[in-house]
Amino acid sequence: MNSKILYSAVFAVAIAAGTYFAISRTSTPAGTGFDLAAQAQTATDVDTSGIAEMTLGEESAPVKVIEYASFTCPHCASFHQNVFKKLKENYIDTGKVHFTYREIYFDKPGLWAGMVARCAGPVRYFGLSDAIYKEQTEWLKTRDLAGIHGDLRKLAIKSGLGAEQVDACLADAEKAQALYAVFLKNAEADDISSTPSFIIDGEKHTNMSYDDFAAILDEKIGE
Repeated sequence: MNSKILYSAVFAVAIAAGTYFAISRTSTPAGTGFDLAAQAQTATDVDTSGIAEMTLGEESAPVKVIEYASFTCPHCASFHQNVFKKLKENYIDTGKVHFTYREIYFDKPGLWAGMVARCAGPVRYFGLSDAIYKEQTEWLKTRDLAGIHGDLRKLAIKSGLGAEQVDACLADAEKAQALYAVFLKNAEADDISSTPSFIIDGEKHTNMSYDDFAAILDEKIGE
């Protein structure tokens, strides 16, 4: 998957039972009033100052890790449900790694999921992200944009957010534009072509097992 695909193609999203559906960037999704394709042309004109980095761990940690992932990527869901939990326990929570999570938007459901995750602010972001990944096959299984939009809304409400709050988050077109512009800028700067991808102290890596990830971190930490 090359950078041109990130900006203009139709992306396939894996869903339950091994089936797929394609989402075109050219139509305007309900709930955002936002055209994904047009943003690739106007991203430099969007104010992104209100978009915060989502991070965990001590800023002074000896190793910096940036993850690029999509909420509609099944490999990302697997990584977060398995590998990431161990990394957080053994490296982030112990002050060895400062972790930054950056969203990749291959499709409109991925953007909506990012908007839902950010709805309650940085404090609850990773908790909502975990719920989104854990229930990924459930909210993607309708194979219908309206159904997915509704299922993400239900997931957010089930996670403790108010219905009006969730509706406001999903309808925030300016926020959607800013998030998309940040995604384009970061993905291009770090030459991201697949998810999940990781920048570990400036070096790019693709998806890997916990043991392989830990070995890289231990070497950089000096353990």
